[in-house]
Amino acid sequence: MELVEQRRARYVVLADRVARRYAPAVHGLAAATFLGWLLIVGAPWQVALLYAVAVLIITCPCALGLAVPAVQVIASGRLSRRGILLKSATALERLARVDTVVFDKTGTLTLGRPTLDRSDPVDDEALALAASMAAASRHPLARALVAAAPHVPAADGVAEVPGAGLRWREVRLGNCAFCNIPDASGAAGPELWLARPGRAPLHFRFRDELRRDAVAVVAALRSRGLALELVSGDRAPVVAAVARGLGIGTWRAACTPPDKTARLETLAAAGSRALLVGDGLNDAPALAAAHVSLSPASAVDISRNAADAVFQGDDLQPVVELLEVAARAHRLIKQNLGLALAYNVLAVPLAVLGFATPLIAALCMSGSSLLVVGNAFQLGWRPR
Repeated sequence: MELVEQRRARYVVLADRVARRYAPAVHGLAAATFLGWLLIVGAPWQVALLYAVAVLIITCPCALGLAVPAVQVIASGRLSRRGILLKSATALERLARVDTVVFDKTGTLTLGRPTLDRSDPVDDEALALAASMAAASRHPLARALVAAAPHVPAADGVAEVPGAGLRWREVRLGNCAFCNIPDASGAAGPELWLARPGRAPLHFRFRDELRRDAVAVVAALRSRGLALELVSGDRAPVVAAVARGLGIGTWRAACTPPDKTARLETLAAAGSRALLVGDGLNDAPALAAAHVSLSPASAVDISRNAADAVFQGDDLQPVVELLEVAARAHRLIKQNLGLALAYNVLAVPLAVLGFATPLIAALCMSGSSLLVVGNAFQLGWRPR
């Protein structure tokens, strides 16, 4: 949060740039007011100076300087109270333009806490070997294997291949393609294969529940007119079952990290502004390539670092909340900039023509600042 506050968004930079050009213009206008009243109208220099001072006060760009930061601070505060932490200063601006939401499956639409399915007999020796290898990974299925054999020591020298599996000496643990096994299984649940030299491959099945509000969140996003996609490294039957249960028509299975990144680049080339919600090691490149990205706090470190925002908890509702706040913040920023501009268009001519004393100018200037801050506070109101 401190890093975000130290950076400046595009609107803040724009407002600062306008303010820098605004200052010399205002001083020139005040000088012109003084000379006009003194030389053209023939007013005493004291009166001319009074009107020039009123112009300087009434044109103070406080409202312009507060128009954007006030909204950003209130938006960040509201989101943080909901367990959503912004990591990028421009995240809200990019979120306001999102038209497509792309979901990962495991750990994003699902809880990411799968358990080993013991309905089929499990070889204890093979489970111990798989768990010792799985200890080197933070993938949800790997952690489920470790939980199933908690007292097995971790193996040394295990190499993780993102989106595929784990390799230790000549033993492989991962998806069927990584283990050189034909995908003959039609199981609609997550699975891992253990391939050992001279031994028949073994199959581990898992159960992973959807997040409790996943159906409602997908429906809410669809009602906002957003296009929805599901991309996953899992097998087609698993991904199809989840997509069908959530009502997501466009889905892709067996996606490697380059596949996910390529899909995000394709959407960008087509003019779509995609929000990617993902958590896995294989999601990190795509999170960095997306127009804007969101990751749960339970994600692996590299995915949290690549994401523009992080949300906490087991619910998906923060996705809707983030998009709603970003859209409202975008509207309020434009309203505030419009209010600041309208104030100057109306107030400056009055000061130049002598209808405002310095006291009245000070009240108008303060009032304009209070107006944009008060307008920004609408973002903090949340109806029951």
